[in-house]
Amino acid sequence: MPLSKLSAALTAVDWNKNVAAFLSDGAAAKSIAEKNLRIAIWAKQLESSDKGNPALCFIREMQMAGQHVAALVSLALYKPAAASMRTMFETALYYTYFRSHPSELVTLVRSSEYFVDKRELLEYHKRHTPDYPKLQKALGLNSRIEAWYSAVSSVVHGQIPGTWLEHKSLSEIAPIKTTQQLVLMKFREGEEIVHRLLLCTAGKQMWDTFSPPAKQKLLHGLSGKLRTTLALDLA
Repeated sequence: MPLSKLSAALTAVDWNKNVAAFLSDGAAAKSIAEKNLRIAIWAKQLESSDKGNPALCFIREMQMAGQHVAALVSLALYKPAAASMRTMFETALYYTYFRSHPSELVTLVRSSEYFVDKRELLEYHKRHTPDYPKLQKALGLNSRIEAWYSAVSSVVHGQIPGTWLEHKSLSEIAPIKTTQQLVLMKFREGEEIVHRLLLCTAGKQMWDTFSPPAKQKLLHGLSGKLRTTLALDLA
C-alpha cells in the first residue's frame, strides 16, 4: 500500500468519534473500567508485597494488557483486543511461576529456545502449590481456563476468518455493537480467570501482607462458601 493511500485510510477513520461512541455506552465502559480496576488492585498489592522480585515485570505487563483491551475496544479494533486479553492472562500465569523460579526467569530472558507453556505451568501448580487442586476445583478455574483460552486463541490465530473482524478495509473501521459485546464478554471472563488464578496461587501466598481495603475489594462478590474454602480473611 502506498503511503498516500495508507494516510488517506487512517485519516478517513474518525477515531475520536469511535471512542466517544464507546464511552456513551455507560454499561460497556463501566464494565471494562471495573475489571481493569480490579487488575490494578492486584498489581498494586503484588508490587508492594513482592517488592524487588524481577518477575513483577509480568504483573506490570498484565495491567497494561488489560488497559490495551480498553483502548482497542474503544477504537473498534476488536480482533487485536483478543491478543491483549490473552497476554493479560499469560503474564499473570507466568508471574505465578517465575516469582519463585528466578534462575528459570534468567534463562527465559537469555535464551530464545527456553519456553514453558500454559499446561506446564498449570501442572506445576497442581503438583507444588499448596491446596491448588482443591482450590481450583472450587473456583472452577482449570475448566474455565481451557475453554476461554481456546476460544480467544482461535481469534488470535485467525482459525475462523472474520471472527471479531467485520470491517473489509482500514478506512471502514467503526463501532459494531454486537461484536463489541462479544469482545467485552470474553474480556470479563478473562479478567475473572486472572482474578481466580491469583486468589489460589500468588495472591493467597501473600494475602497477609495485603491492605484491608484491597482484601475487601478482591473478595467482593465471592460467596461465603468460597471465602471459607479459600481461607482468606477480610482484615
